Amino acid sequence: MGDPRNVAHAKKVTQEKQHKAKHAGAPRPAKKAQIEETKSAATEQSTAPKPEAEKPAQPPDSSKLEKSLAVLSNLKDLEFHSRSNIEKLAELSLTIEEELKQKAFAEAIGAVYGAQDAFQSKILELIGAYETECTRLSGSA
Repeated sequence: MGDPRNVAHAKKVTQEKQHKAKHAGAPRPAKKAQIEETKSAATEQSTAPKPEAEKPAQPPDSSKLEKSLAVLSNLKDLEFHSRSNIEKLAELSLTIEEELKQKAFAEAIGAVYGAQDAFQSKILELIGAYETECTRLSGSA
């Protein structure tokens, strides 16, 4: 004879199969009614309007302010590097014109200097306007 655990397991499996076969024919009416009630309750809940509290909240002004301040910080960083570029271009311009006497390159570096100066002016205007916006957002937060 085999191990008693195997025999007990085989008996249990056989009983479960018989139980499933016996109840597989038709579902019990009470169970079927309960399932239908659950389905109808679920559809009623999904069609009912949701209260205001459950709607996804708009991002608060503090989050918008934080992101705006991060953008402002990046703009100021760009302005800092722009100022640094202008200083380097001025040094290079002096070196090319005064020490190396390369007039053709002096004109080219002058054009680059002018473009960087125009960028510097525009970035300063943008920073001023964006600081005003951040101030407005901080007042409403």
